[in-house]
Amino acid sequence: MMSVKNLRLRSRRGQLLQKLAFGLFLLLSFWLVFNTITLIYASSKAIDANFVLGGSIQREVYVADLVVKNPEIPTLISQGSQEPCILRIFQNKGVNLENIWLEKCADSTFGNFFYSLPILNKWKVRKIRLVTSSSHLPRAKWMAQLILGANGIWVEFDLAKEKGVPGNRESWLKTGIDVTRSLLWSGLSHFIQPQCADVIKLIDVDIKAWQQRGFNCERQGREFIY
Repeated sequence: MMSVKNLRLRSRRGQLLQKLAFGLFLLLSFWLVFNTITLIYASSKAIDANFVLGGSIQREVYVADLVVKNPEIPTLISQGSQEPCILRIFQNKGVNLENIWLEKCADSTFGNFFYSLPILNKWKVRKIRLVTSSSHLPRAKWMAQLILGANGIWVEFDLAKEKGVPGNRESWLKTGIDVTRSLLWSGLSHFIQPQCADVIKLIDVDIKAWQQRGFNCERQGREFIY
């Protein structure tokens, strides 16, 4: 039979857990309200940066046209086409290359957000234009809203038109896995800031080294390169 002392100790522990749970609830509620206000405010402001999800050279062609119109807006391309292909696209458009950055660490859509979020935070970005393709939806949209939205970054989507059948295939299994990972990372990303060691300015691409090594650009973008 449980003693009176043990019953009191158990009651105190229960009360402490209730207070902790209530405190966490208040903290989460405050954060949700603050983040919602931040997003609403950001949505009314001008775009701070272009963010391109790699996967098709058409996205880089598309964002190059956007940069021609607004060269002052920085552009981050996450694991896009090979560097000389991107370089030639922007050179042929007559774009200032100083404001174009390449992130080369990502190997998946989740990786795009995983490695690019710290860069966008460093730029103090509050509103971005996210460039992808319709074939990349709704997965990319949900991931952006979860990860970037949780960090107070408003996202506007701009879709590049594709030619032919895209190489990537969307599935509900892939979407479910990535959305689940994004939901977890939307919280963890406030405490963990992974740093990509392979981020370069487009202007710093060593075209001579690439010419010696050899490179191949997607057929869809060759008319904008050669």
